[in-house]
Amino acid sequence: MRVVDFLQQLRGLLQRLGDQQGPELAEAWQGVLRSLVARTSADASALLVVHGPGLRPVAIQGLPEGVAGRTFVLQEHPRLDAIAKAPGVCRFAADCKLPDPYDGLLDDGLTPVHDCLGVPLRDGGELIGMLTLDALTPGALADLDDEGLLAAAELLGTCLRLSQRLDSARLQLALNHAPESHCNQRLVGWRSAPMRKLMASVELVAATDMSVLVHGETGVGKERIAHALHHGSRRAGGPLVVVNCAALPASLIESTLFGHRRGAFSGAVSDHKGHFQMADGGTLVLDEVGELPLELQPKLLRVLQEGEIQPLGSDQLRHVDVRVVAVTNRDLAQEVIQGRFREDLYHRLSAFPLEVPPLRQRLDDVMLLAGHFLEQNRVRLGVGNLRLSDQARAALLAWHWPGNVRELESLLARASLLAMAEVDRLASPDARRRSLRIDTVHLGLKTPPLTRSAAHLDEQVSAQRGTAHDLLPLREATDEFQRDCISQALAMEQSWAGTARRLGMDPGNLHRLAKRLGLKA
Repeated sequence: MRVVDFLQQLRGLLQRLGDQQGPELAEAWQGVLRSLVARTSADASALLVVHGPGLRPVAIQGLPEGVAGRTFVLQEHPRLDAIAKAPGVCRFAADCKLPDPYDGLLDDGLTPVHDCLGVPLRDGGELIGMLTLDALTPGALADLDDEGLLAAAELLGTCLRLSQRLDSARLQLALNHAPESHCNQRLVGWRSAPMRKLMASVELVAATDMSVLVHGETGVGKERIAHALHHGSRRAGGPLVVVNCAALPASLIESTLFGHRRGAFSGAVSDHKGHFQMADGGTLVLDEVGELPLELQPKLLRVLQEGEIQPLGSDQLRHVDVRVVAVTNRDLAQEVIQGRFREDLYHRLSAFPLEVPPLRQRLDDVMLLAGHFLEQNRVRLGVGNLRLSDQARAALLAWHWPGNVRELESLLARASLLAMAEVDRLASPDARRRSLRIDTVHLGLKTPPLTRSAAHLDEQVSAQRGTAHDLLPLREATDEFQRDCISQALAMEQSWAGTARRLGMDPGNLHRLAKRLGLKA
């Protein structure tokens, strides 16, 4: 690696990075890492940033896409922990017994003996990120100059500090602070165009006090958007109160929202603050707002218009400063037409409507989300690593996800458990300490994926009936489909780099897949 050429490339990328906005940062980071490893013999590399107690990749090369959705907790990954504590370049002996965080995630697999190094990225004395390089061949990284790596680390640290000053990074850090129990995805899963558009709107309206209506199908992650609106606003230091309107008994809804005085009704033995008063100075999230009874809706409208509440049993009005975010999976406009929701309240709540797209419209995010959920299951089950086979990845991308992100989370939890049980039954229990592979049999997706139209479905059924005797085994059919896709893309692009871009794949993964399919020597 020529240090001068390398640093010149990174300086140019540093300038470009400073001009990027929003999700384009991910593409800029990929460019930084691609330039860094271009002159090395690394088979897998990652650029990670500090995320809570661990690190999250912002760019990867030669690793499955789902790795970008994982968070690597330092105390659970001794190699990463050693790199974090190292004063400079940290090299591991080829036969080092410490488990590698990427072991088992590659189809080729990282052999027990391989080359590995890492460089910590620091801001002063504080760890802010890390660069890791792995090579399947021992000694392949020995010629890398430590001085050049440290110079690269210094410039990468500058890039990282710059990115943290961008407005979009501010929103991402706000999302990081959302409680895990309410926001399982956090930063994961908005690489797709529909989610980029949504998050741009979230960033725009978060800085205001406008009421927001977050709507979408069940399981798409509406609560995550509600949390993002709060943590990205000037109210982030104030309370965030979430109330599920559907879970409130009809007789107690008014008291729960607006509070009551002692003796206001039978059983009211003391004064009670309502949710509006609890959220004073912050944000109140009204989940399942479409379930509010009609008779209570005028009182909610009054609070939104006047900013005042009147607790039950009190003759005093109390001013509250609350930003309301309403969440629903119902079509409230249709509810208005049907007479089940007040039109004036609907318009007040939907001053800025946000629709969260269903997962079937954002398939580019599936692998990121899958990687995040697999890491959660890896920790919970105590296994070395969890990865998806090529066939399992294809099955996830072909599924229509009627239950959206929540269905994906539950599906992978079940599949992880089944994969672990299979290994325990067929092999030594120690086998799971290395890596578990989830295959299509563990996913159990048996019904055909959703097609674009009924006519398309009829055409598929007719074609399948006419060629039933020609059906191939699933593995062969999948390989044939992948072979055709790659061949067509290669014919159009005339280069493997262009083919990888057209197919949305990491170049290293594409080369390995093409080699396995017999398309590349």
